[in-house]
Amino acid sequence: TWAPNMKANKAAWEILSKGGYSLDAVEAGVMIPEADPNDVSVGYGGYPDRDGKVTLDSCIMNEKGQCGAVMAIEHIMHPIKVARLVMEKTPHVQLVGEGALQFALTEGFKKENLLTPESEKAWKEWLKTSKYDPMTIPKILEKTNQQEPYPWPVAALNHDTIGMIAMDVNGNISGACTTSGMAFKMRGRVGDSPIIGAGLFVDNEIGAASATGVGEEVVK
Repeated sequence: TWAPNMKANKAAWEILSKGGYSLDAVEAGVMIPEADPNDVSVGYGGYPDRDGKVTLDSCIMNEKGQCGAVMAIEHIMHPIKVARLVMEKTPHVQLVGEGALQFALTEGFKKENLLTPESEKAWKEWLKTSKYDPMTIPKILEKTNQQEPYPWPVAALNHDTIGMIAMDVNGNISGACTTSGMAFKMRGRVGDSPIIGAGLFVDNEIGAASATGVGEEVVK
């Protein structure tokens, strides 16, 4: 949706332009904002929940209808990679919370602190009122003097996501979707992003789609 995610497109295109698999492309693409501390709505640097914990949601799906997802996972820089391993190495589609983290650790991932000083500062400002209202986020950013890192409306910073769809030279479509979810959400909240059929769906014959925005409304 936003101009800075052209960096994500570039990473995906590097794979596609060499005849690579669409699933590899979307995975590589969304990993760019997952690791970007200036993107407060996807992964590292994402705004935490109301308890100050950064929890991430992610899913991936290929042209065969195979899919994997993780929800409310903490301490993992690239949840999209874990989602793919759920798809490829487990009999399940979705793993959540502590179970998702445990699986990631057994697969060799390392625990990392995803809460940046800037996002922690915004969270502490929010705690002064502890009012859950998406429209309060711009005011919090103003009070913390956080600069808008990207040329998008500041009101959009509290509920964005990256969804990526790609088709490779073989005509196979894959998709990925990853997010840190609503800023200052209730502990355990999951939106649409990691839900196959809500945040993402792929049908190789017809097409594919990914969603972004207020997850509760997308699910409905």
